[in-house]
Amino acid sequence: MSNPELTRRRLIGVASAAATLSAPFICTFAHAAVASRTARQFHNQPEASPLHRALVEIWERVGKETNGGLVVTVYPQNNGIPGSDPAALEMLRKGELEFYTLMGGLLSNAVPAMDIQGLPFAFKRSEQIFDAMDGELGSYLRSECKAKGIYLFPHGLLENGFRDLNTVSRRVRVVDDMAGLRVRVPDGKMFRDLFTTLGAEPVTLNINRLYDALKNLEVDAQENPLVICETNRLYEVTKFISTTHHSWSGFNLLANDAFWTGLPANIRKVVERNVKMGVVAQRRATIALNRSLVGSLTKRGMTFDQPDVATFKARLAGGFYPRWKQEIGARAWSLLEAKTGKIG
Repeated sequence: MSNPELTRRRLIGVASAAATLSAPFICTFAHAAVASRTARQFHNQPEASPLHRALVEIWERVGKETNGGLVVTVYPQNNGIPGSDPAALEMLRKGELEFYTLMGGLLSNAVPAMDIQGLPFAFKRSEQIFDAMDGELGSYLRSECKAKGIYLFPHGLLENGFRDLNTVSRRVRVVDDMAGLRVRVPDGKMFRDLFTTLGAEPVTLNINRLYDALKNLEVDAQENPLVICETNRLYEVTKFISTTHHSWSGFNLLANDAFWTGLPANIRKVVERNVKMGVVAQRRATIALNRSLVGSLTKRGMTFDQPDVATFKARLAGGFYPRWKQEIGARAWSLLEAKTGKIG
């Protein structure tokens, strides 16, 4: 049997690592009269998740360092709003929400080039996408986001991890095992195209419905990094994990561009410094957590399979990559290939 207290301590350790790397802060606003601004930060994960804890640490430090000049409250699971991620993204663009985190495959509904972050089998290590996003590709994507009223933080890409296939009752070892499998996917065009091409039946559901959909057999499978299986307790309603590592995903830290540019320059500087330090810590800790969860989830009764990934890649070798190069755009594609080598 697994040890719930040990797992809880691992999750808390992600936030602790963030706190260690980001301390001490420099209190540039001490004893000054500072006008207080309040804001909200939404994200789609549970309160116990490493993402939530890391965001809380970042914004607590910002609040202290600005002497209350910017106070941001973090709301897990998008504060329970109807419509979940798509609705929260719309709120951000309209200025009804100040800060948000979202993976590229969902942000692409507003900024198509953001799908580049989740391109199947494009990355071997998380560090490759971090390097690309901290360089020219990130600069290009920030300009694309700004055109849609979204500020994409430099050095603000938080780790989620490589996505694996998690099933209720079917073992997946080769791509033919995907035939007819009803796989829950996020509301992104690339996700639907990917699993259709692999022979599955994609079912679009927001993450707040995922647990119940698996429990009630509305879907046969879901695909996410192991940390999502752990923090959303999906081990209670699934049995098998096929370590496909078919794509990488992370959480982009975003702001409403008008709100962001309206902040005083000294507050923006404090935010960006704390974001950069907090994200570095969160990346390292979440990568370590995902690795450790193979053992933890095995103890919870999950069975891991190492699939023949070559059969998946072969299925995508036809029209998938040319189709998505056109969707994403040649500029983003070339900037990524400069870091990874030829894709597809």
